[in-house]
Amino acid sequence: MTDRLIRLTWVQPEDLVGHELRQAAEDGRLPEAAALAARWHAAGGHDAPPRAGASPRPAGPALRELAGALLDELAAIPSPLPEPTGLAEITLAAPGGFPRVAADPARLPDRLLGAWLGRAAGCVLGKPVEKIPREGIREIAEATGNWPIRGWFTAVGLPDEVTARWPWNRRSAVNSLAENIDGVPEDDDLNFPLLGLALLERFGRDFTTADVATMWLDELPAGRVFTAERAAYRNLLDGIEPPRTATHRNPFREWIGALIRADVYGWVNPGDPAAAAALAWRDARLSHTGNGVYGAMMVAAMCAHSLVASSVEDVVAAGLSVVPAGSRLARAVRDAVEDASSEPDFERVVDRLYERHGDLHWVHTINNAALIAAALVHGRGDFTASIAGAVAGGWDTDSAGATVGSIVGGLLGASGVPDRWKPGNRLASSLRGFDGIGFDRLTGRTLAIAEERA
Repeated sequence: MTDRLIRLTWVQPEDLVGHELRQAAEDGRLPEAAALAARWHAAGGHDAPPRAGASPRPAGPALRELAGALLDELAAIPSPLPEPTGLAEITLAAPGGFPRVAADPARLPDRLLGAWLGRAAGCVLGKPVEKIPREGIREIAEATGNWPIRGWFTAVGLPDEVTARWPWNRRSAVNSLAENIDGVPEDDDLNFPLLGLALLERFGRDFTTADVATMWLDELPAGRVFTAERAAYRNLLDGIEPPRTATHRNPFREWIGALIRADVYGWVNPGDPAAAAALAWRDARLSHTGNGVYGAMMVAAMCAHSLVASSVEDVVAAGLSVVPAGSRLARAVRDAVEDASSEPDFERVVDRLYERHGDLHWVHTINNAALIAAALVHGRGDFTASIAGAVAGGWDTDSAGATVGSIVGGLLGASGVPDRWKPGNRLASSLRGFDGIGFDRLTGRTLAIAEERA
């Protein structure tokens, strides 16, 4: 009997070349990369899998060796775009303008609890429809009387032909539909805020990127990280030091992974977007560059300001204040805000997002950051409308929903999060010490760190 080859997702060189070529097209390296693309295709290499992490068939030794060489050659081509990754350069290129605002100590516990609850609610709402495109999400919701989305997805009453056409996310439907939710199920969008909290408790506010790497290796199973995080994890095991872990054979370095890790850095810096963004930068640079880093900084800044602000417009402005103004992410978010501010029909807002960003991968940072901003501004502080808009947009549904829920939850506080979006005070996790933890305890631990610098 012959053993089957293990098809490891997100790390096989032959699966990475197509993604690196797409990245080259996005960051202005395509003219120089064209000859390398021709060599790859002439040798029988394939383009990037559109949604999956691995191609159906493994490559032979010669093609895999060529893939590795081409990845290194592609990475050596510099991008001509003014999108730095160094913190000092980012700060110089960002607008700034948001001084620290003192949080109300009487309201802060409620607002932090709202942020944790909101992140969980948005994540759970998006889980069963992750990887289902926008039109499928709408058809499922309409078929069950849930359009516009106003509650959890359900399989009750869903016609068989709709289920066959748009199958639920296999791992998530068992614990994230209205009929089977019992507490908050595990998800990487929730594990990372837990890990960030543990990082701050272990290493303090002066943690380094190497400390983040230590936490990953100590606490995260390799199979529970994906895309850029898995590439960086592989690099760590190969002995590569940060920040090169973000660039070595990692074509996913501008995808959404760093963005979903950023909330806790805002929560422990209430009213201080710049300080929050600086912590998020230290975390993000382990696995990301450029717009991947900016997305994390933007979200951390928004989460920080959401705990003291009174409007989503101010929150989004705080996020943009820490991002280089000439970057692709900043332009995408500004355009999204303009559309969401002027167009009453959110579906038309999302149509425009797809016109501009529909060629990006569904877990890229830029398109999802634009959707997050649009959902926030169009939702105008309405919790249900905001998380529903983020999920209905159909890209990274659980991640976008979680981030929007976190920000609106922080803005409203737990008292402003509708009871129907509170799936219980118990969170499942594979991280040590966190399985079954309640959001009240998480809030207390987060508050303790926030109060250290008050």
